[in-house]
Amino acid sequence: MHQVAFHCQSRARGRILLGYVHYFHIQTSYTALINAKSNLEERLARWLLMCDDRVHGERLAITHEFLAVMLGARRPGVTVGLQVLEGRGFIYSRRGEVHIRDRSGLAACANGTYGKPEADYVRLVRL
Repeated sequence: MHQVAFHCQSRARGRILLGYVHYFHIQTSYTALINAKSNLEERLARWLLMCDDRVHGERLAITHEFLAVMLGARRPGVTVGLQVLEGRGFIYSRRGEVHIRDRSGLAACANGTYGKPEADYVRLVRL
């Protein structure tokens, strides 16, 4: 009896794991496409939205240097991008942290680069 229960649990875990692997493949492929086709502000908006999805609370503890590495951009470019997003009222940024003020505005600024992989995540992993 224990073997049957273990086998069922193992199959269920396997489905969850395969769903996550499939999602990770989608996310990675989508990121490569976006990095090739989108401007820095769109990529920055998308990345901030993805961080916000994964962090509880209003504050994203994140540096310009870290964002530059993640986006494959120069740090001064990230600083200018953050200033543009802040000027539009989407975020508030200060040393080492970003606060999202207008999530829907930030999503619009991402210009379609955010949402598809996230919807696939919900569909595939159902968490």
